[in-house]
Amino acid sequence: MPRADGELRTFKLRRGRITPGQRHALDTLWRRYGVDLGTGRFDPATVYGRRAPLVVEIGFGMGEATVAMAAADPDRDVLAVDVHTPGAGALLRDVAAAGLVNVRVVLGDGRDVLRLLTPGTLDELRVFFPDPWPKTRHHKRRLVEPGFVRLAASRLRVGGRLHCATDHRPYAERMLSLLAAEPSLANDGGGGVVDGDGYAERPAWRPVTRFERRALDGGHEVFDVIATRAPGHGASAGDRG
Repeated sequence: MPRADGELRTFKLRRGRITPGQRHALDTLWRRYGVDLGTGRFDPATVYGRRAPLVVEIGFGMGEATVAMAAADPDRDVLAVDVHTPGAGALLRDVAAAGLVNVRVVLGDGRDVLRLLTPGTLDELRVFFPDPWPKTRHHKRRLVEPGFVRLAASRLRVGGRLHCATDHRPYAERMLSLLAAEPSLANDGGGGVVDGDGYAERPAWRPVTRFERRALDGGHEVFDVIATRAPGHGASAGDRG
């Protein structure tokens, strides 16, 4: 189903049951940790009360990995974006329990969030295990497609990182080719070891989530695709997104 603006959805709207604890977290913690997006530029300093490198994570699931990464990296701020209300409730609860001050939560489309960021300012963008939309006729609904890559690259600072991960090999191959085709991105594995196919080793700081563990236990490979914003590239169409 298209969105109101005609753009195709890149996610399935899940109607999972929200637990009393998740609902309570949404009701009591949203004012502290939630972000309701407007139409103007997103100002991290206003939202977080400080100026720090910003990481955007699109698709945080139930938020366990988000909390672990944010707790281990307190000098960077994390904007966690998803459309799944129960997951947002779980993340809010766990952020508060951990006493984290560097996490904020958005319920919405990650593309809309990127469009509200000032070009050239994002430190890192994480897209971990997006819906692979495996049927050929649904490939146009995938998040990581040319327009998204252009938009994402335009929001990264020079040296900023776009990090994707998936357990679906055809999608991984598509991600790899799209990042390679974007002239403002360089696939250096984020400074890690890259195999002959261009995939990066899973960084030790990226936790293995329950979803990923199930994929590994089921015999699936997991692929990390990492590229950084290269210097010497001016504004593109994506900068005006």
